Amino acid sequence: MVMSRREVLVQLDDDLVARLDEVAARSSVSRSELLRRAAHALIEADESAQADQRLVDGYTKYPPDPLLLETSRRLAAMNAPEW
Repeated sequence: MVMSRREVLVQLDDDLVARLDEVAARSSVSRSELLRRAAHALIEADESAQADQRLVDGYTKYPPDPLLLETSRRLAAMNAPEW
């Protein structure tokens, strides 16, 4: 499946371009492919950070019941394998 692409102008300083080219050469990919991969990684990291924040917000809004936590700890200790 071929996805359409849009050319985007990005201004980078010479040192950054040189470093990107070094990484691209070591990875046997073009600079464009390297930047696409980096963009995907950045988006995935941001989505993961947002999910983490939603989890923190949820536990802040509805903190776990201390009795449930203590019971869970005791059950885990009783059922933990002996190493």
